[in-house]
Amino acid sequence: MANTTRSRPERKPESAGGPLFDPAALRAACREGRFTETTSGVCPGFAQANLIVLPGALAGDFRSFCERNPRPCPLLAVSGHPVLRSLASGADLRTDLPRYRVTRRGTPDFECRDVREVWEPDLTAFLLGCSFGFEAGLVEAGIRLRHQDEDRVVPMYVTNRDCEPAGPFRGRLVVSMRPIPASRVDDAIRISGGQPLAHGAPVHAGDPAALGIGDLARPDWGEDGGLLPGEAPVFWACGVTSQVVARNARPELMISHAPGFMFVTDVPIAEQKRSG
Repeated sequence: MANTTRSRPERKPESAGGPLFDPAALRAACREGRFTETTSGVCPGFAQANLIVLPGALAGDFRSFCERNPRPCPLLAVSGHPVLRSLASGADLRTDLPRYRVTRRGTPDFECRDVREVWEPDLTAFLLGCSFGFEAGLVEAGIRLRHQDEDRVVPMYVTNRDCEPAGPFRGRLVVSMRPIPASRVDDAIRISGGQPLAHGAPVHAGDPAALGIGDLARPDWGEDGGLLPGEAPVFWACGVTSQVVARNARPELMISHAPGFMFVTDVPIAEQKRSG
């Protein structure tokens, strides 16, 4: 498979208190437009979250969907206000992510760095666990993550597996894929399996056709980095599943993170592991 990675400038080194290491500093940099990159690998040791914001009338059904499908949608918090009281007290969900996607009636409308102008009073925000949370454990164990090394957005694919529906929310499971050295796949399964609030263990390792994925070089989101000799494709349930099923419900308005551009919390991954 050809490597289609685009060349990008390296991230600037940061001090131990800078935005690449401190969640509050990272959120401030997002708010001020100083950080607009993918959050994979930033603030190691702290949990990251997917963001889905929906009209209040749909909140009950969407919560039920998350509870019925905890692998792709591990529910961390629900808020009827954009300023949080948990996970990152005082953080503003309208400004503190590096990139947002706004969808209207099921059609992506635009992406932006700030959603204060489109936020409405009746919206309910859902924060769901993210696979970036277990990546630090893989790196600490010496498992190379090439999307971090090459500054790419991890590739994501729609599979042939149906989620359990709830009300108007229904659709297929989305997975993220990381090429893992074949000799370390068992280690990756064990390490990520200890993080159920970050999607847990992979749903599949090996032949992508088993998930209905016809071509790894054509992800639905993110960027393909190819497979190197000795690597195996490993697939984890992905929070973008929540965007797909919410889009299928065609709400008047949906606000979400742009895939790969997550909300970084103040919750240590070790604490999240215990709570799971």
